[in-house]
Amino acid sequence: MLLRYITRRLVILVPVVLGVTILVFFSIHLVPGDPARSFLGDRATPAAVAALHREWGLNEPIPVQYWLFMSRLLHGNLGQSLFYQSSVAGLIGGRLPVTLLLLLYAAVLSVLISVPLAMAAARRPDGIADHIVRAIGLVGIGMPSFWVGTILIIIFALRLHIFAVAGYGNGLVGHLQSLVLPGLTIAISIAPMLVRSLRASMIEALNSDYVAFAKAKGATAPTVVMRYGLRNASISAVTILGINIGFLVGGTLVIENVFALPGLGSLMVQAILDRDFPVVQGITLVFAVIVVVVYLLTDVAYALLDPRVRLG
Repeated sequence: MLLRYITRRLVILVPVVLGVTILVFFSIHLVPGDPARSFLGDRATPAAVAALHREWGLNEPIPVQYWLFMSRLLHGNLGQSLFYQSSVAGLIGGRLPVTLLLLLYAAVLSVLISVPLAMAAARRPDGIADHIVRAIGLVGIGMPSFWVGTILIIIFALRLHIFAVAGYGNGLVGHLQSLVLPGLTIAISIAPMLVRSLRASMIEALNSDYVAFAKAKGATAPTVVMRYGLRNASISAVTILGINIGFLVGGTLVIENVFALPGLGSLMVQAILDRDFPVVQGITLVFAVIVVVVYLLTDVAYALLDPRVRLG
């Protein structure tokens, strides 16, 4: 059943991607500016601009341009970058690992932050720890991610000199070190929602009859919290985490630029500024696929955590 469900979701991916291509292709042509004039400069002659339009196919009607784009896409070709003069697939392939590692890093950090805070709050509802955790969550939700990233750079890079200000480092160790601050920035924006979900679910689980029965049999408090409270609460937390990672795929546009990471987010921003239509379209498609895959993995994890759930 699980394999059949995954196959069906992958088939649904096709119309989703098609809808994204239509939305992005026609929306980007509404952005002010001419790619040819941006490439040649303000002093370019009309003849030079017209010649570049013909070379890039921008002189064709927009529906014809979309048809040509889809024809290439069906053959696995995302097109040619107007400014980098290289394939869009090659550009994306070189930067995709950075973005994926950043998202994975952020997901791990958000779990490491959220679980202890939620456990501390749920053990004694309305206690001092619970009030402190909820106050921290409210502050975290209200802070913009770019501001959090800037503060982390000032404290841990400029003042304490623990991490580099920006960049991606060299080698696996260097990559992981350089992703601590951007990953923490994203995790801080996810953690408050995870803590709230985990706290509410754990309180409900800890007040249930089966937990009272476990206590009557002599189960210790840590065992009750970990085995019964956290395990049952993790189901809703997985859903919250999956949904927010999907939204934060687009949030990497800001974070990667704040920390000068060579990922898809920074490439996307530069492509928008350069009016590099093929690169913007290619990255948007990749982001759409990542979001759908994350949602799919969330549903699968939900079913694996709760045997009562059936993937229909």
